[in-house]
Amino acid sequence: MSNDLENLKDHILSALDSSLNGASIVSFPSGGELTLDARREAIIAVITFLRDDPLCKFTTLIDICGVDYPGRERRFDVVYHLLSMQLNQRIRIKITTDENAPVHTMIGVYPAANWYEREAFDMYGIVFDEHPDLRRLLTDYGFEGHPLRKDFPLSGFVEVRYDEERKSVIYEAVNLPQEFRDFDFMSPWEGAKYVMDEDEKGEGA
Repeated sequence: MSNDLENLKDHILSALDSSLNGASIVSFPSGGELTLDARREAIIAVITFLRDDPLCKFTTLIDICGVDYPGRERRFDVVYHLLSMQLNQRIRIKITTDENAPVHTMIGVYPAANWYEREAFDMYGIVFDEHPDLRRLLTDYGFEGHPLRKDFPLSGFVEVRYDEERKSVIYEAVNLPQEFRDFDFMSPWEGAKYVMDEDEKGEGA
């Protein structure tokens, strides 16, 4: 299996050298997986080659997802997972982008990319250029922000409820009236600040 992956890696690097920043193989007990680090501008050419080349035959798109690294200048990875059922091989392709630079849509290569790209747009705010219907998929129409970004607050920005007086759904700013509480994770016997009086202690105290 490792020799097959090495041969596949060498073949792809020789064919797509100018479109890739690198390639690596991650080994698992059951085999391994090849990961390509591609240039964002060349992603269509890379994916099309992997689908059509007779030594690759990655004809099935498994997933497109995002990863957020807020400390980086290009904070997002866009990750493509492909499967070659004929060769029984999987491959991962990664590109980097930021909040403003669009990524070419993959719908023309894999029509199944439609909803995967909408999900990445909804959850991370990654923009896909020339997508025919790039709108939110999992959150509500009036949702603010992108929930899988690491700087998105756990409570969100707004809450939704049905208002009986207005007879409609309304959006309100998140209100957390509970005061901050300090949890020291000590047991009641170690952390209790309560002091028992003499009557409560009993004879054996």
